[in-house]
Amino acid sequence: MSNPTIAIDSSVHDAESALWFAEPPGFVSLPLDALLAEPGSADAGALRAAVAPLLDAAPGEPARQRFVAQVAQGQQLLSALCGFGTVYCSIGLHRDDVDGREAASPLFSLLTITWHDTNVAPRAITAARAVTSVSGHSNVARVDLPCGPGVLSETTSAPPPALPPHPLLQIHAHLPHPDCKRIAVFTLSTGAVARRGEYRGVLRQVVETVRFEDPVGVGA
Repeated sequence: MSNPTIAIDSSVHDAESALWFAEPPGFVSLPLDALLAEPGSADAGALRAAVAPLLDAAPGEPARQRFVAQVAQGQQLLSALCGFGTVYCSIGLHRDDVDGREAASPLFSLLTITWHDTNVAPRAITAARAVTSVSGHSNVARVDLPCGPGVLSETTSAPPPALPPHPLLQIHAHLPHPDCKRIAVFTLSTGAVARRGEYRGVLRQVVETVRFEDPVGVGA
């Protein structure tokens, strides 16, 4: 089997980046800066221009109002995530074809990266504390990654009111930064609880690509 092709995004050249990673196949990142732009800004204008064709294609005013309300609701959810330190969010869409079914249903997921400040401590201890300091984490596993020590874990909970009323599976990867003052938490959320093994594999593949130092020598 050949190795997967990795496309280099322009963001790899950002010298201010705190980490680098490969976005997994089937995921599309959300432009948080544009979606949460201040009214009157250039990004806000670009967002209005982007959604204008969708609004024009709506069959009537009620449909347009529903679309605007859904966009506003999505912005509220993203704003809440960013308020907790989330710096990256992408939506995953895959076919549920593990069992070889022809009419496989679509599976939706959400991948986020959130930063948390931590007390100064060895990185392995910081990763362990991330899952032992709160209840509800299961299938906890320490992992040695190219970027350093980390911990994988899972939580299952009731979904927020805005989401369908199904259990929400969240698979977490806790990766302490080499400065020992903060930790990056990768979280893959999905309602497809029966596919926990496959989604855990997806997140493990993602964190295998994480680097806390410039991977292509741009900053050298």
